[in-house]
Amino acid sequence: AFNNGSVPPSAQATFPYIFAVSKFLQPGTFDLVGTVVYEIDQLPYQSTFYNGTIEVTEAGGLISVESVFLISLGIALLVLLGLWIRSQIQHLSKKTKRAPKVEVGTGTTDASMDEWLQGTAYTQSLSSKSKKKK
Repeated sequence: AFNNGSVPPSAQATFPYIFAVSKFLQPGTFDLVGTVVYEIDQLPYQSTFYNGTIEVTEAGGLISVESVFLISLGIALLVLLGLWIRSQIQHLSKKTKRAPKVEVGTGTTDASMDEWLQGTAYTQSLSSKSKKKK
């Protein structure tokens, strides 16, 4: 209420209004919509107005929790992108460098054929197993 201000016909008036926001409101851009209720010749009228120029900012420090989170998220995404690019480059370089197949030796399926095992505990255990089967 503006102390029941009275404005003469065909005139304009300005009334001061203090707009305060809650301390729990997050910073950002907000719109103010207000309704003015008035009477002309004892008939009630109302008028709604719109003001989209209210910007709520955080008082205080240079660094906010939101900016620290966004910077950390950006750095993490850049690191992940770098690691992915690195793995793609390594994958492509492996395809181009095909090493020739190298034979590492001949393989035997029967361990008793290995001459280097003769006279060891391994061949003795094989001979005792074969005697038990007979």
